[in-house]
Amino acid sequence: MTTTSLRGARRAAPALVLAALAALVCAPAAAWPGPPGAVPGTPPTGVPTAADAPGDGAPSDDAAAPPAQTTWALRPAGAEGADARVSLRHEVEPGGAVSDVVALTNFSARPATFAVYASDGLITDEGLFDLLAPGDAPSDGGAWIAVGPVEGATARPDGGILLDVPAGETVLVPVEIRVPANATPGDHPAGVVAELVQGEGGGVQLAARVGVRVHLRVAGDVVARLEPQRVTATYTPSWNPFAPGTVTVTVDVANAGNVRVGADTAVRVEGPWGVASAEARVEQREVLPGQAVPTTVEIPVAPLVRAWGEVVVTPGVVGEDVVDGPLQAGSASFALWVVPWSQLALLAAVVGLVLLVRGLRRRSARIVQARIDAAVAAATAA
Repeated sequence: MTTTSLRGARRAAPALVLAALAALVCAPAAAWPGPPGAVPGTPPTGVPTAADAPGDGAPSDDAAAPPAQTTWALRPAGAEGADARVSLRHEVEPGGAVSDVVALTNFSARPATFAVYASDGLITDEGLFDLLAPGDAPSDGGAWIAVGPVEGATARPDGGILLDVPAGETVLVPVEIRVPANATPGDHPAGVVAELVQGEGGGVQLAARVGVRVHLRVAGDVVARLEPQRVTATYTPSWNPFAPGTVTVTVDVANAGNVRVGADTAVRVEGPWGVASAEARVEQREVLPGQAVPTTVEIPVAPLVRAWGEVVVTPGVVGEDVVDGPLQAGSASFALWVVPWSQLALLAAVVGLVLLVRGLRRRSARIVQARIDAAVAAATAA
């Protein structure tokens, strides 16, 4: 996974997405353009990389040589090096600890310095797993993770270590997770990242990092429950009188339990006496404990003046997770006006046309009758 943000404007840039998402096969590497004239490093076959350098990477034969790139990856590892895992997954008792390892590889043809540290996990509005913005201090699972020590590394002011990695080499970085004795049971999502440290220079600089997700669960009672919050419904009429309008329902799908779950959001709308019912649903891959994911559902609805609806959010198990307990769904109801404006406009036009035709016929009849009366009067006078 590779993400970028403006240095000095971390809150304006999106938080950096972890590489070891459950949907990915392995943590992708990131790259940073180096000084002109240097030769970029070449990673081994099969290791995904990404470059922050502009362009499509395919210069013409007469183009100048591309700038060097710093390309690196952070992956779960064991004592012998990187392994086949896509994330660090541990269940720890309150007050307990567990150790693991990540492998930081510099695929480039030049040495580079990286900041390796941990942070809390979150889900973006787009439904992607992410970490806190650089510089934001973790307060949950990320705060329980210590990175290092590694020979030759120095302490990072905001936590973690600063590590110099020679060109083409891999360094194993120990990861120690210590869970507080008063930690609440359930999931505490976090991640470990490696961010390229650049030298001070003028102009705008980018910060790029790659990472490994940490699935950290504190042992205890598991609660899997979703609740719909802040439900709003609006109606948009169709100006085609023979087509239904659209009801747009927005809802925050909140995880009221203590483990991550997927969410199936179903919205049902019906008219008076249950007629003209319609239903639509969307799915969210995961919702983290204590967080809410905004969701929008659109449903075509017949405009029968008044409509009633219900939102039902049903949790589901994500990936390799184990949920030892019932999956508790939540629901909320709503009502709204679905005024048939286009149909009323059509009806008004039809009624107006009928009245106009009737008026014209009456006027025509009066004119004909007046002519008849005039003719009779003229004949009588003669």
